[in-house]
Amino acid sequence: MKKGLFFWAFLGCAIVGAQSNARIYEIIDAVSAERIESDVATLANFGTRHTLSDTVSQTRGIGAARRWIKSEFEKTSIDCGSCLEVSFQKNLVPKGDNDRIVNDVWVVNVLAVKRGTKYPNRYIIMSGDIDSRVSDPNNFTSDAPGANDNASGMAGTLEAARVLSKYDFENSILFVGLSGEEQGLYGGKGLAAHAKEQGWEIIGILNNDMIGNITGVDGVVSNVDFRIFSEPVPPTETERERRSRRFYGGEVDGISRQLARYVHKNVRRYMPEMNPMLIYRLDRFGRGGHHRPFNDAGFAGIRIMEAHENYTQQHQDIRTENGIAYGDVLEHVDFEYAKKLTAVNAINLASIAWAPPSPVEVKIGGIVEPSAKFQWSAVAGAIGYKIYWRDTTSPTWDHSRYVGDVTEYTLNGIVIDNYFFGVAAVGKDGFESPVVFPNGIFR
Repeated sequence: MKKGLFFWAFLGCAIVGAQSNARIYEIIDAVSAERIESDVATLANFGTRHTLSDTVSQTRGIGAARRWIKSEFEKTSIDCGSCLEVSFQKNLVPKGDNDRIVNDVWVVNVLAVKRGTKYPNRYIIMSGDIDSRVSDPNNFTSDAPGANDNASGMAGTLEAARVLSKYDFENSILFVGLSGEEQGLYGGKGLAAHAKEQGWEIIGILNNDMIGNITGVDGVVSNVDFRIFSEPVPPTETERERRSRRFYGGEVDGISRQLARYVHKNVRRYMPEMNPMLIYRLDRFGRGGHHRPFNDAGFAGIRIMEAHENYTQQHQDIRTENGIAYGDVLEHVDFEYAKKLTAVNAINLASIAWAPPSPVEVKIGGIVEPSAKFQWSAVAGAIGYKIYWRDTTSPTWDHSRYVGDVTEYTLNGIVIDNYFFGVAAVGKDGFESPVVFPNGIFR
């Protein structure tokens, strides 16, 4: 390419990149703490949202809550010219399926799809939980406002839908309220199975479970820390894949871990005031969240949540005991913090939904050579590719090189033994796919 043409091509890319950055900052600024507070208050005021609670009342119980959530998605859709496809998705769980299912119950999820213009069957998902509980998981009549657990995550999902409904994306975004979490992750199980049946291509799920508390039971107070939980490798990997990992690496490089790193990198770039903490485990010790059923089905999924929990406000009867006020009530939710974590979700949903798909196949070579070599499958819509690498002990992709519109490349002087590598596809606006760890070898 001639120097003049190269200059204008470079300038054009720079201008496009500046526009894409501006859109991300617009999304951050558009998230409203006031709307989140209003939504959390409305959800808490349904009294209880226990999975087995009243479904007939218009003012109390999970039935009223899910109908209200659906109506909010529908309002958002009206405001954007019917841009959201809103529906219920449900599964019947029989009495005795586990010891927390004391009656037959319909577990009903609320879905709102912002359909992708180019890849309508590829979904990036944001979820919040609808249901709540008190100390006894089978008590479905007592007040369980669940303001932080998990009206905060549900309100964040509603708000992200409002903000992102104003944009068009190549990939579909699914905003969903999942039920049955406290009774055994039933909403996630049902939706993951539905996705399999419908042949959905799920890029990943960002599960939001408690995004509103800043004061920890250990006394730590922070409105910038948050955790990103992710499992190391999928439970669906084959024995052949497991054996390959032993010799070639990848013990902490599964699809969910790459999604977690994607969020971490994006937050560091666009929200540097925040402190994203990569937690190298599926979830908190011995506990579970609604990303897990998607992981079980072989999909990428992570949990985004507050860093400092207060257990006196989780799964508690509302009471005062020994001078301590127990209960998950509205006064403990920090709405400015919930706004920040909602923005974290929104910018990552948008970035992935604007990006091309990841390469399906990435091969690596360079054994006993002074250079690392790569080959990957071409991605429709990608204008180029970026190779990432990091020290084997580093949790994040610390080095990268944009290599242009090619499907093979050699990193001269980079010894394959000393680093881990991956490849991402880059779109015309600079948005990148999640990184793909090498899944093949060549010599």
